[in-house]
Amino acid sequence: MIDWDDVRYFLAVARGGSVRAAAERVGVNHATVLRRVAQLEERLGAQMFERLPSGYRLTAAGEEVLEFAEQMEVSSHQLETRLFGRDQSVRGRLRVTLAPPLAAHLLMPDFGEFARLHPDIEMEILSSGELANLTNREADVAIRVVYDRKTLPPNLHGLKGPELFGGVYISRDRLAACHAGVPDPIRWIVISIHGIPDWAHAGEVRVAEVPFRVTDGEAQIVAVRQGIGMTTLPCFVGDADPLLVRMPGTDLHMYGTLWLLTQGETRKTKRVRLFTDFVSRRLAAYAPLLAGLSRSPN
Repeated sequence: MIDWDDVRYFLAVARGGSVRAAAERVGVNHATVLRRVAQLEERLGAQMFERLPSGYRLTAAGEEVLEFAEQMEVSSHQLETRLFGRDQSVRGRLRVTLAPPLAAHLLMPDFGEFARLHPDIEMEILSSGELANLTNREADVAIRVVYDRKTLPPNLHGLKGPELFGGVYISRDRLAACHAGVPDPIRWIVISIHGIPDWAHAGEVRVAEVPFRVTDGEAQIVAVRQGIGMTTLPCFVGDADPLLVRMPGTDLHMYGTLWLLTQGETRKTKRVRLFTDFVSRRLAAYAPLLAGLSRSPN
């Protein structure tokens, strides 16, 4: 019999291209990955990988095994999901994935309250820019901003929430300096490789040709607070910050609609139903804030 755990490590190496990447993906040490792959190779009587200076490359035998290993993975996820859906206890782990700003600036107090109401549920908040795969059980619930409903995967069950808007924000002190006649053009603060939007140059304020770049949303907020320039932020972030103000002469723009997403049998579990009902009510209450019509979530 082939051990599914050995297959799981094989898949991690095949996808990561190295033992180190596989170890990080699975959350084990380097030696464990090597041992598991060696066990699979011994059981099948074939070498799965070529060890190259650039990493691990599948052999012809490994390519054949990969197809069946992926089928095993799908079957394993389906079995886990089916059994998970039968769990009606208010106990166990609940993994929620969402973008970092939604966790840090809006919903963390609500997650805390839910945890206090249900102390036997182990909350795991996956706040990352990467989309977790619900089908593969990487998370139980996803809170996502969706611009086009047609892009939602058909196998996911969705609860539609409020619309999310953003605006252009600047520090109050920097805006006051502009009003006082400080002639310096204002830098546009952007994340990573994004550029200055074309419409920025059509506003009332002179925008510098050279942007100020950061790598994440929190650095973006700190940069605008420091008066480095202006930037786009979700209204629930910018309006709630006493150091920031909307840039005069700019309009709000829609990011998309918030959706609570679950998959198949997972949504039938009691703790998932309790959580989605709880959060959907909170999101509905935040609708004015999310739309830029309110100044504070409290």
